[in-house]
Amino acid sequence: MTYSFHKDISTFLKLAELIFFPSFCQICSSLLEFPHEKIVCNSCWESLKVRMAAYCLCCGRFFESSTEPHLCGLCLHKIPHFSCHRSCGRYEGKLKDIILLFKYRKLHILGKGLAQFAYQTLGNEEAIWWGIDAIIPVPLHPKRKKQRGFNQAQIIARELARLKKTVVIERVLIKLKNVPPQTSLAAEERKKNVKGIYKVSKPEQIKGKIVLLVDDVFTTGSTIYECSSVLRKAGAKDVRALTIAQA
Repeated sequence: MTYSFHKDISTFLKLAELIFFPSFCQICSSLLEFPHEKIVCNSCWESLKVRMAAYCLCCGRFFESSTEPHLCGLCLHKIPHFSCHRSCGRYEGKLKDIILLFKYRKLHILGKGLAQFAYQTLGNEEAIWWGIDAIIPVPLHPKRKKQRGFNQAQIIARELARLKKTVVIERVLIKLKNVPPQTSLAAEERKKNVKGIYKVSKPEQIKGKIVLLVDDVFTTGSTIYECSSVLRKAGAKDVRALTIAQA
């Protein structure tokens, strides 16, 4: 009797919430009907497009016309400091919309959803996960982090670490300069923009370890390249990388 009463009350309160304080999906404007739906509806999450194109086996860049994964010309010419990078999908459509909501509307909860999307998409990718010792989020400069209120890569990294039952190493890879955002720069300017701005503060924490760098968006790869270089020089045995989307 008591259980039935509480269940009825819970149902009534949820109904009242929907009537007087309706919540709508920030992507498609559908009514959020279920208790676990926050900000974005289940349908939008389930409709996210995963990578379908072939990709470079090293840097992970998507190919437009190829059907089989292979090394791209850039990686054949010069091997990166990371051994492999993978993106979940293209930076477009609903995936792009969710990332923008997450970063610029300060909707922290979407970071966990994006990490879960990455886990579903790339959770069995052995090239990324085999033998890793820790996850490292790409850092923000303290001033930028204060302005935004959080580091988006850190939120994604923490949830991925929980799902994969590994650890996050934080405050070891640090950003020394508050340079202009990469999104505001052309390809060549991005390389110069990140040169020399990262540092490993405690090399002993990564020495001899296989680490996974995590960030939200991969465009030219300048950030991942520079962070990987710094980590390898500081003693990391291997660096791999994962991003949610690729522009």
